[in-house]
Amino acid sequence: MNILLHELRAYRKSTIIWTVSLIAITALFMSFYPSFEKESEGFRNILEGYPAAFRDALGINLDTFFSVLGLYSYGLTYITMCGAIQAMNIGASIVSKETREKTADFLLTKPVTRTTILTSKLLAALISILITNGIYLAASTLVMNQVKSADFNSKIFILLSLTLLLIQLVFLAIGIIISVLVPKIKSVLTVSLGTVFGFYFLGIFSAGDEVKRYISPFKYFETTYIMENSGYEASFLIAGAIIIILAITASYMVYIKKDIHSV
Repeated sequence: MNILLHELRAYRKSTIIWTVSLIAITALFMSFYPSFEKESEGFRNILEGYPAAFRDALGINLDTFFSVLGLYSYGLTYITMCGAIQAMNIGASIVSKETREKTADFLLTKPVTRTTILTSKLLAALISILITNGIYLAASTLVMNQVKSADFNSKIFILLSLTLLLIQLVFLAIGIIISVLVPKIKSVLTVSLGTVFGFYFLGIFSAGDEVKRYISPFKYFETTYIMENSGYEASFLIAGAIIIILAITASYMVYIKKDIHSV
């Protein structure tokens, strides 16, 4: 419990910053909706001039793009990317920060098992992400209700918003396994940015290819599919769950047996 509370306090400042940032991005995107809706015909003519492959890579679907949910789903492209960086930052620092701050030997001399240590850290990370998503969902609901010109489907809105949490969970798991496997991470932010942007660009290049979509978690939850079917694609939902389970399981197996160098 002491480890859990200590980790929550350690993540408190970054959780607040990332939560506020995600809400600010949403508010900025949706603030354009009233004028965007009025000029929809002009924007449509411009976008129709771009190749379909280019629009697909950017996640623009002309059938839904000019609705309030359509613009929100487009903004989610950037919101989920920022959320992935937050999750990667937390995951990649879970174990590596003990080595970087030279507190690993002190922590491991406490009368707790390594399993307890990693579980406490993982729970703290999960709680931080859940807090971010809870506040984000409440704030984005308020923003959507302020800018809407007509009622929108609340179920689809919630499903779209939950893609932030689902993608964060995948990148949290990836961050944890990296933190456990890499002996010493000098800059967590560099690793996080490199990993997230790498997967993001892989997702862009995989647009339109169902097989290549499995390479990038950013393509697991296509907003167009969610809006048309009011649900997630089962195969990609399972793929995300498999990544999380394998990464977390491997992290425990490696961490329990890993040699921790003392200061």
